[in-house]
Amino acid sequence: MFRLALRTLRLRKGGFVATFVAAFFGALMISACGGLMETGIRADAPPQRLAAAPIVVSGPQEIQVYKDNPADDGKDKMKNATLPERARVDTALADRLRATPGVSTVVGELNFPVVLPGASALGHAWDSAVLTPYALTAGHAPAAGEVVVDAGLAREKGLTPGSSFAFAAHGASAEYRVAGIAAAPHAVTQPAVFFAAADADRLAGHPGQVDDFGVFTDRDPATVAGRITGIGDAVVLTGDDRGHAEFPEAVSSGDNLVVLSAVTGGLSTMVAIFVVASTLLLSTQQRQRELALLRAIGTTPRQLRRMVLGEALVVGLLAAAAAAGLGPLLGKWLFDRLTGAGAVAEAVEFHLGWLPKVVAAGATLLAVLIAAFVAGRRAGRVRPTEALAESTVPRRWLTPVRLIVAVLCFGGGTALGIVTLAVMTGPVAASTAGPAVMLWAIGVAAISPGVTKLVAALLHLPMRALTGVVGRTALINTRAGALRVSGAVTPIMLAVGIATANIYLQTTQQAVSQQAFTEDLRADAVVAAPAGVTPELTRRIQQTPGAGGASEYVTSIVFVTEPFDDSQDENGSAAIGVTGGAAAQTLSVKVTAGSLDALTGTTVALPDTVAAGLHRTVGDRITLRLGDGTQTDVRVVALVSQRTGFESLVFPAALLAAHTTAGLSPQLLVRAAPGVDAAALTTSLKAATAGLPVSVGDRDSLVAAHAKGDQVGAWVNYLMVGMIIAYTVISVVNTLVMATARRRREFGLQRIGGFTRTQVLRMAGVEGGLVATIGVLLGTVVSAGAIVPFCLVASDSVLPSGPASIYLSVVGIAVVLALFASLVPAWAATRARPIDAAAVGE
Repeated sequence: MFRLALRTLRLRKGGFVATFVAAFFGALMISACGGLMETGIRADAPPQRLAAAPIVVSGPQEIQVYKDNPADDGKDKMKNATLPERARVDTALADRLRATPGVSTVVGELNFPVVLPGASALGHAWDSAVLTPYALTAGHAPAAGEVVVDAGLAREKGLTPGSSFAFAAHGASAEYRVAGIAAAPHAVTQPAVFFAAADADRLAGHPGQVDDFGVFTDRDPATVAGRITGIGDAVVLTGDDRGHAEFPEAVSSGDNLVVLSAVTGGLSTMVAIFVVASTLLLSTQQRQRELALLRAIGTTPRQLRRMVLGEALVVGLLAAAAAAGLGPLLGKWLFDRLTGAGAVAEAVEFHLGWLPKVVAAGATLLAVLIAAFVAGRRAGRVRPTEALAESTVPRRWLTPVRLIVAVLCFGGGTALGIVTLAVMTGPVAASTAGPAVMLWAIGVAAISPGVTKLVAALLHLPMRALTGVVGRTALINTRAGALRVSGAVTPIMLAVGIATANIYLQTTQQAVSQQAFTEDLRADAVVAAPAGVTPELTRRIQQTPGAGGASEYVTSIVFVTEPFDDSQDENGSAAIGVTGGAAAQTLSVKVTAGSLDALTGTTVALPDTVAAGLHRTVGDRITLRLGDGTQTDVRVVALVSQRTGFESLVFPAALLAAHTTAGLSPQLLVRAAPGVDAAALTTSLKAATAGLPVSVGDRDSLVAAHAKGDQVGAWVNYLMVGMIIAYTVISVVNTLVMATARRRREFGLQRIGGFTRTQVLRMAGVEGGLVATIGVLLGTVVSAGAIVPFCLVASDSVLPSGPASIYLSVVGIAVVLALFASLVPAWAATRARPIDAAAVGE
């Protein structure tokens, strides 16, 4: 039967190509997502600045926080959380490292931003140049008040030994003399500026600490690293993992890639199973007469099933093999797009090994074989005479399996909607709204033949009124061939439902986030200081004519450790830092207890919902870890009311900024004095800060900067949804072309009966329009099952935020595709004379 399967595929090229295309694109998408997941798991970021050091010792970028109440017994209480800021290590650790057998040299590494006109670089101590290693190509090592710049920066800025070098670092502007030029033996992404040790320590702003240590040894690095492990709480890194000390953002990028690829890959797998199954089932259904004849001449049910499975296996293997070769190309293209959008650190390297390819091939073959088994099982169970009859009479579509799947999925979608409404708050509601889309889609797909008949019946009167006898014939064909039509309706429903739901969930979430941000903001202007805000800059801004008040503004993430916060996950809690005395002038949060004026030292203002969950009020104390992992006790001095789901803990800017990577606040919020408009304030601030390494913007620039952070996540979401939509579009065209091309005999008989070729084409166009209409209606219902509960929770509205053009574009694409995929093969099928088409058929 396997030889017969090969011969059948050769003579049935249409069905073979359609199934191959569906399986190929499914395997391609799964393989690409698998590559992204492997990249995220590895999170490889080869070292650049630290390439010469065989061992790197850095601060722990992960901490453990409680995931269950520590008062409860019998549970795994701890979970890992990634710190958002760089965790540094004490310089005293160097002595303990030097005392380790096998360690020859220990070099501390400092990294701090250096801002130049039109450029940026990282500052280091000259002693750490050996970690790359950098070597002098001109000049000499820097003394106090001197610098060595790397060759690339020197060429860009026209610097030579003896020239002056003006920059800003750690909030201060200075001019240094260029002592020398240095070059690295390999590419280094970030330009480097080297200072004398004392100058570097002062400009870094965290005396007594270094970012990491480079450890040199003349023995096996792995053996020495094993001896170092356990000294303090530092992390010991070797190989490519050394890059994690240089690029700590690579770890969080890896975590993001794992989550992103898991969600997208899972969604792609489900869509692929649907598309492959519907294509293969339609192909087998169109061969019902052929299969019936095989049964009539003595073929056993087992032989028939083996033949169908053999055909599917050949198609699946060819598709998987082709996808294995092209999967890395698509995965790398997606990875480059994510990197370009800022969703993944540039230092991370893409990997796609054999495992994702095997998983993609296995998932594709499984989908193909399951679909072939279902199709072959039905063909093999019927008696020969029944099979011959069923070749022209549609079979019963509602099976127990379809009914059970539909009930379970509708029940699951309803349950997720109830959970969204009753439990979820703010943006986290999307975590249940998203999966609800797929449950509703699966449920509708399970009963799509019946729903297709029902919707076609509801459209009977308007279609007859608009299209006459041609439309009536199209309606009869649609209702009679509901199984065939549902194969095209299902992918359209998936495309419309997934696209509409995911895009509007994203736009609504962005709109609500922007609204929450602007609700808490009273600033009329913002002064951005890339090198950091100093007290001198703050005083200058406060004394600027037209300024009614100025407050430092810094953001970070903190982790509440005591008391236990059951609402906090491994992402921690959002935190903002402001200047206590000016906080009330630049923030519009409603204070429900205490006062923001007391926000100094080690204090915090808690959102009232967070305070209620922690059972804390004004005067109580809580323990938390700041962004760099430092544990501290803070006293609650105020309770504030904020939008649910977008709460932020409010700290003194000095406390929060000191535990960020930069060490200083990056901007000042400025409030206009009474009677001064925002434009006049901005002009006055620009005049007051002329010549300083700062930039002045209005309120809109601050809001735009906040929106830019949301746009990265939105871009990623749109890219992945676009992949899935592209696949379903291929399926729509695939299915409709295959279904329409097989109707050559039917079109010939209609033309013999009196239809003109134009009428046949109009009928095919009406059928394509019906398919698009039914798919759009079902897709809209599916998306509403996720959008409506989310919008009610996030924005207290039934309708999502976002332009109507999004939905109209999705609908327009679905209609155009359905018409194109119906009319083009119908035009080709009606080119022959009616009598020839009726005689030859397929």
